[in-house]
Amino acid sequence: MLDREQKTEKHIENFSCLAKFIENFLHEKTTQTDKRSIVLTEAIRKSSLENGFFTEFNIRFALDAIATMLSPENLNKWISAYKNQQNNQDAPKTIGVVMAGNIPMVGFHDFLCVLFSGNKFLGKASQSDKYLIQALAEILFEIDADYKEYITFTSERLENFDAVIATGSNNTARYFEYYFGKYPHIIRKNRNSIALLTGNETLEQLTLLAQDIFIYFGLGCRNITKLFVPQNYNFSLLIEACNSCSGIINHHKYKNNYDYYKTIFIMNNQAFIDAEFFLMQENTSMHNPISILNYEFYVEEKTIQSFITSQAENLQCIVGNNFKIDGIQNFGTTQNPNLWDYADDVDTMKFLLNL
Repeated sequence: MLDREQKTEKHIENFSCLAKFIENFLHEKTTQTDKRSIVLTEAIRKSSLENGFFTEFNIRFALDAIATMLSPENLNKWISAYKNQQNNQDAPKTIGVVMAGNIPMVGFHDFLCVLFSGNKFLGKASQSDKYLIQALAEILFEIDADYKEYITFTSERLENFDAVIATGSNNTARYFEYYFGKYPHIIRKNRNSIALLTGNETLEQLTLLAQDIFIYFGLGCRNITKLFVPQNYNFSLLIEACNSCSGIINHHKYKNNYDYYKTIFIMNNQAFIDAEFFLMQENTSMHNPISILNYEFYVEEKTIQSFITSQAENLQCIVGNNFKIDGIQNFGTTQNPNLWDYADDVDTMKFLLNL
């Protein structure tokens, strides 16, 4: 029987092995007859067919981010922060995890936390992303068969669990609160991310920002949906930088959104900037449909700080340069979170270890 420290070391070894496999798969260093490669290839194929926004490029981008996240160095750094918080429960608890499906494998971090905390994972995958996370679980079974006792997926309503982690929209969160409220829980709602610009950004910085905006078609909570720009800001360099992502317009579902909202703006005589593959509109809201980027002018930084304070519960990421804002990130980093970058700033591991 392994003690807790030995189990953690085993998890690090196994997930590092998973990361190595993903790296080899992405760089075509695995054989087509390799069982694990067959499982992942089929999951990618099915996901792309059933969810038009899960392109192979976006899936591979998400896999690469997971592989980077799971380096032995990152895993050791992350889990070492909980060395004195390891739970002392006699038996593992079953954690129900309701996963979102807005971007590929968005529930992977919760999956990882449940296993590293010594608990059992009972997952309900989104209908929009029901193959990829289960494929990674199958690959883990190949790496270490013991995970079969700790990982279960269901397509039915969650039952027989001790705690819940559920992620969804503001509407589904109300349902989650009603159904799961009596259990220990983490319930996540809609969040958005913003960028703060001074007008002195370089083309290189703005090109990185473009990735923060457009990867995953802007569907993730870490995607930038709104810009704060100084009065009289010249958008020309930003649009030039965003052209690095202009190929997105060739995706039919994205283009349908672009065409639809452009037509609506014109018919309603609304002011907007047409960048030919996305639209920009002056709007105080952070919420926007696919293909639209909101912006708001500011005069003083305190205006931005006031907005951030008032919208703290709705903000996921803030990117920018030369701003004295807590937690601000560099351009181009939002879709490559570290293991210790918890969604909604809620420490999932601490929650699980304190059950």
